[in-house]
Amino acid sequence: MIDLNSPADLELLRESIDLECKLAVGRDGQGALPEDFWPTYSAFANTNGGMVLLGVREKKGQFQLEGIANPAKVRKELFDNLNNRKQVSINLLSDSSVREVELDGRTLLLVEVPRASRKQRPVFLTPNPFGHTYRRLNDGDRLVSDEEVKRMLAEQVEDSRDDCILKGYHLDDLCVETLRAYRQVFANRDPAHPWNALDDQEFLRQIGGWRRDRETDTAGLTLAGLLMFGWMSTIQEALPNYMLDYQERPEARTELRWVDRVTLDGKWSGNLFDFYRKVYLKLTADLKVPFKLEKGERQDETPVHVALREALANVLVHADYSDRASVLVVKRPDMFGFRNPGLMRVPPEVAIRGGEHDCRNRTLHKMFRFVGVGEQAGSGIPKIYSGWKDQHWRAPALYERNTPYNQTLLELRMLDLLPEEVLAGLRLQFGPNFDQLSHNERLTLAAAASERTVSHARIMEMTGLHSVEASRLLQALVRIGFLESHNPGRGAVYCLPGAGLPTPEDVFGGSSGYLPESSEHLRGSSEHLLESSEHLPGSSSEQLSDSPAQLTGERDEYGRRLTSHLDAPILDSLEHLPEGYKAQMEALANAAHSGKLNQGEMRAVILAVCKGQYVTGPSLARLLQRSSDALRQQHLKPLVVAGHLRLAFPTKPTHQMQAYRTTESE
Repeated sequence: MIDLNSPADLELLRESIDLECKLAVGRDGQGALPEDFWPTYSAFANTNGGMVLLGVREKKGQFQLEGIANPAKVRKELFDNLNNRKQVSINLLSDSSVREVELDGRTLLLVEVPRASRKQRPVFLTPNPFGHTYRRLNDGDRLVSDEEVKRMLAEQVEDSRDDCILKGYHLDDLCVETLRAYRQVFANRDPAHPWNALDDQEFLRQIGGWRRDRETDTAGLTLAGLLMFGWMSTIQEALPNYMLDYQERPEARTELRWVDRVTLDGKWSGNLFDFYRKVYLKLTADLKVPFKLEKGERQDETPVHVALREALANVLVHADYSDRASVLVVKRPDMFGFRNPGLMRVPPEVAIRGGEHDCRNRTLHKMFRFVGVGEQAGSGIPKIYSGWKDQHWRAPALYERNTPYNQTLLELRMLDLLPEEVLAGLRLQFGPNFDQLSHNERLTLAAAASERTVSHARIMEMTGLHSVEASRLLQALVRIGFLESHNPGRGAVYCLPGAGLPTPEDVFGGSSGYLPESSEHLRGSSEHLLESSEHLPGSSSEQLSDSPAQLTGERDEYGRRLTSHLDAPILDSLEHLPEGYKAQMEALANAAHSGKLNQGEMRAVILAVCKGQYVTGPSLARLLQRSSDALRQQHLKPLVVAGHLRLAFPTKPTHQMQAYRTTESE
């Protein structure tokens, strides 16, 4: 909930994925509900909810108080339309959802739109959901594709997606070895269980893999039975998008290189139970977590083992196997990552709190629980968070993404947010006053010390504070001299006093061959030269601005520049990249070459290319085959403002050698 006490609080706000400001003055100046309120209402409801401020003017990224002369008129218009099915499909608001706020003698309306439940989605405009359903992406409202609307409608009516009977599938479509292994685990847990004596078909019926529909008098293999015990080729006949992938990556960074992999390569069955058995052993094989003593006996299974087991089961039982994303499990020295296709059925914050559940594949969940895998419904995510908290590691990150496809992601990072060596340095710098700060203030300073800079979006992500609270925290630390602010406004970044932010000159040198920012007339003439030379073989903007012959410095095995001024390597020249890595980057960027991507898809490509490394604007433009200026204005700048990209050189945001890196939360 936003707490506005003065116009100064309003100035701290910025539009985001959960905040939108609209003028609502009306033609007569008395106030009117703006037409563009409704796409935002639909978008918030179909995403994670949000707040709409009516009576606020936005100018150059800053919010200004305008007020509404007759707020009662606007409120009545709002509720009249909410209950008009020709306007919107459902009313999610109550009287308490709309608040009047007095600031400086003027009235605002704060409209809090909740996230719609699975049974209420899609929330759409007009009587037709197709072409009139929106989702929130960054700080804008985006139309949802017809395919996604159909998926929402299916989710609305199907409580469990995996108990349907598959026509034409039989027991011989299952992998006998997998079923035998499952039954052995089941019997080992309870040797006296009466189901151990059943034949395979009856055993499957008991656990949900085989079912009879009494209404239609049909019987057969269920989708859960096929997923759990089937062969890859047979599963993909029923679910063409079905894909499982485990990758062990050797370094603590995002890259395509892996040292171990389990995927659907035809060398094993390809079903969920075998995937679980293979991957869990790999996840825990060299887990560097000390054992515990319980009643004097060594307990080899720690809370971290339990958390990883639950995370792996969770990603398999909550996946929407009809969606286009794959199930992906990643192991790195610094983290474990889990991704499943499909969005969450309950909001992430509710899942983290526990107690409320809405499992997409309830039969699969039951099957895993029969062999001791998975917690009671509604307690799995809290168990994961508890296991990580037990190690004093950074809290897990559970979030959703709907570009390019619907997916739910869980990141388990083995990182202490308040490492002792960082705290010792901060105490040395700030003295006893440091320990008098709040936890969030100390966390902010520790992040600034570790990451060199922090942004408004980064603080919100780390602390869970709302936009206004995060702004107040940062401004308070600046006032007492514990932080320095650079680039006032929506692009502001903060660093420790005297830390000094890197500049292009620090990284590339004072005579590196790129055009200085002050040479406007030279830059203009060079752009004309680029346009006229595009037909020449090998000519590009990057060759003029970052010619390999003009750059010196150490490079890593991928040809990226290494510098102590940045916390990641910088891709500043495609010519320095070895062919293999260059091909990987071009493959990531290839989707942008068609010219048919929407804004969300294009930005997803950019975030993928910039993951784990800084990429200069010219190099990014060349990879994506886009104009540097258009790329910066249409995509890079909004992604930076929204906190999805970090700048390499925050004090020179428009420098032509600016480089971009995807933030950790992406």
